[in-house]
Amino acid sequence: MQISKIFNLKKTQAELDFVDIDPERDIQLYIDSQLIGASNHAFADRCHNTISDFFSFFLELIQQGEQERARELFSYLSEPNETCLGSSKGKPKGRGVGDEQAGEIFESIMASKAIVTGVLHDLEDFRIFVHGVGPDKVSDMTTNIIRKNLIEYTQSQCELHGIPMIDGIATNPWWNADTRQWESSHETMLVIDDEPILLVPKSLVSRGIAFDFDRYHRHFVLNFVKIQEIASNGPHVRHRKAKKGQEVGDSYVTKKDLAKFVVPPNKDYVAEFTAKHPKVFKDFKDFTKGNAKPLDNSELNSTTNIGDLCAYLIQTLINTPVGAEDAGNYHSLIVGILELIFHPTLSCPKKEVGINDGRKRIDITFDNAARSGQLFDLHQIKKVACPYIMIECKNYGREIGNPELDQLAGRFTVNRGNFGMLLCRSVENYKRLIDRCRDLWKDKRELIIPVLDDDLVSILQTKALAPTDRPEETFLADRIREVMLA
Repeated sequence: MQISKIFNLKKTQAELDFVDIDPERDIQLYIDSQLIGASNHAFADRCHNTISDFFSFFLELIQQGEQERARELFSYLSEPNETCLGSSKGKPKGRGVGDEQAGEIFESIMASKAIVTGVLHDLEDFRIFVHGVGPDKVSDMTTNIIRKNLIEYTQSQCELHGIPMIDGIATNPWWNADTRQWESSHETMLVIDDEPILLVPKSLVSRGIAFDFDRYHRHFVLNFVKIQEIASNGPHVRHRKAKKGQEVGDSYVTKKDLAKFVVPPNKDYVAEFTAKHPKVFKDFKDFTKGNAKPLDNSELNSTTNIGDLCAYLIQTLINTPVGAEDAGNYHSLIVGILELIFHPTLSCPKKEVGINDGRKRIDITFDNAARSGQLFDLHQIKKVACPYIMIECKNYGREIGNPELDQLAGRFTVNRGNFGMLLCRSVENYKRLIDRCRDLWKDKRELIIPVLDDDLVSILQTKALAPTDRPEETFLADRIREVMLA
């Protein structure tokens, strides 16, 4: 049974930021360290920094000849089970494995040409150059290293959705980049059937097929060798049957010959090739990183019809009464709708303030994970700081005025940014609300855009008809322009 069902969240995977796992079995997804590096939002940056610190320290020990210290470092990388991600069939198999797997990986690394040639630069490079290491092993290592980050993420998601946790649970080791040591701690954690569970952002998992040895060998290494072989008229060049007027037919080389005689599909051979031609590997990494993108909602859960879900959310929004009594329901609904609409642009929602002031007000902050589009341009081109997107929900049946705008603007800081969305049901005088937003922008360079029920309905209606379209980008462009360019 999935997390959403266990805790009766009444949400589909598309409405949740975390992978909706079943604690009784692994799902064949992997924490993707390359996807973490390619992402540019706050949570991914923290994870990437932790991974980079561990890996650089490991390489330092190897380079300094401190092999035993490096071996000890790896002894903590036993197979985790808290995420329920990986390749196990049936009940997850991580419990009780100990450090046997870690020792095997370390020996494989030390025996590989990758260490001698110096081609290892990132944790995910193990997949390309080290025998016996694939996406599952790198995902396992990554989980151990960023365990503390995942604990904090899990805590924020449980708080956001009202999932109960237990205090004082002893954690498995996690990497402390400040002390450069493995540490354990006692934390407030999600526990199911006496086992701690870690939730993982769906924006940071993949099926592990993009950054792949076979792809690098066949499409980058062999293509490079092929061009060189033809240019030098090497021994593996063949000639097609000469056409009329030709003395010799066109030259060609088969990848089958190159893979047999020049660079076999062997990780040690490929490591030696890469040491001589580092730009080929750089091109491969740049290509895969540039094309790395999170799985969309339909890829994460093929059983959910996005069109039907959009129609359901529209009707639920319309049927949600205005007023304090239903403020909590409205806020929860809005978070799910924003997840569906803006994935993967918005990520890692966090409940910022939990004050029950009669309206059950819940303020939400999303990480700005945009790598293109309006929220990327806003931050990078228009220079409106927005590493986080502040969300204020107002389930009002009255006019939105300056106090509500000031309340949201009061959350803006140098570190959080100066952009927010004010979600409200409807307004009596839309022009007046926009004028107030314009005044705030002109006076303080703080940008707030209102988002009404009608806006959400329009976006969801388009999504229902064409799930791959991005109507939210058109909405953001129009609404931001309306406020900024008055």
